[in-house]
Amino acid sequence: MSIDEELLAFPFPAPPPEGFEPPEEFSRLRDKAPVSRVTLPTGDRAWLLTRYADVRQALVDPRLSRAAAEQSGAPRMGNTSPGPKTILGMDPPDHSRLRRLVMQAFTARRVESLRPRIQQLADEQAGLVLVAPHPVDLMSCFALSLPIKVIFELLGVPYEDCDRLHAWSEVIFSLGGHTREEVGEARGNIVGYLRGLIESRRQEPTDDLLGVLVHARDEGQSLSEEELLDFAMILMTVGHQSTSNSLGIALFTLLQHPEQLELLRKKPELVPGAVEELLRHNPFVFTGTQLRVATEDVEIGGVTIREGEAVIAALGSANHDEEIFADPDRFDVERTPNVHLSFGYGVHHCLGAQLARLEMQIALRTLIEKLPDTLRLAVPVEWLTWKTGLTARALANLPVTW
Repeated sequence: MSIDEELLAFPFPAPPPEGFEPPEEFSRLRDKAPVSRVTLPTGDRAWLLTRYADVRQALVDPRLSRAAAEQSGAPRMGNTSPGPKTILGMDPPDHSRLRRLVMQAFTARRVESLRPRIQQLADEQAGLVLVAPHPVDLMSCFALSLPIKVIFELLGVPYEDCDRLHAWSEVIFSLGGHTREEVGEARGNIVGYLRGLIESRRQEPTDDLLGVLVHARDEGQSLSEEELLDFAMILMTVGHQSTSNSLGIALFTLLQHPEQLELLRKKPELVPGAVEELLRHNPFVFTGTQLRVATEDVEIGGVTIREGEAVIAALGSANHDEEIFADPDRFDVERTPNVHLSFGYGVHHCLGAQLARLEMQIALRTLIEKLPDTLRLAVPVEWLTWKTGLTARALANLPVTW
């Protein structure tokens, strides 16, 4: 098989490499076939974009539609998708309407006002890490618990319900690990739970984010009941999954680069830049964003994508493009500039990007300050457990000791 034939046979998603290094195929695809046809787990075909410029073009081109990708009969990645009534499955103007509703909760000023509370929660979780028996699982004890508490408080969801809600969200985010029926059941469980919360807000109005959305539905008629439910589900599930998995990967990466971790201990003012580099080096959505479908013929990278064909913008590959990032596979907390695409680009740029950044900055600085400088992995790297069958890469556990 020639190299070109081998590249065109590239499976997607690719089998994960050891650790968090990008698949070698991404580098070869950027060089030899930056716009290439791949076969998805469902058997559907799609165009995979691996160069930074092509990925960014695709994320802003209105002819590559998220709404079209959610229609019946459209190509599918797996047994799960956000759905046509969610903000992730809409195009403007419907997408713009929903985005305006929630942006009031994610303005820079509002997010910054959350800093004291997030710091308090981070201090509490770090305290639990310090007294837990060794080895301590930083995923369950910190990287998962902190983002769940933050988003649940923002929405007004009782923390005691986190275990079952997280378990259901894991099923929803699965790519091939669960049947369509299991994904539908998990989605139904979350929707049923949210219906109860929404009804309680109608009986006793609150000023949390869920209360604001209920008010917008009942008073302003700005969204339908179905949109309200789907919007709340996306905020709750994506709101903790993306940050917790990114934080877990970040902690692992720093433990694998002790010289960079030591630099942050000596210069904690580097933490914000370190968060950007961690997001670039190991983006949560490693392989790509949600599928988009062309509503008319589109040319990208010299290739014509026909109407009705699907496109995947590979963020993880774009963030390692040699044309944009010098020595892209090197992890450097002092890298600047750092124009990564981990939060997407264009109208679907992540709503919670500023909140995620703040959470990760506070989390890393708190652990660096409070945990001993002898912090290390408690097991060999090859013993770590990775979550499989998800739409993104994530650690199942991160046992540490000191």
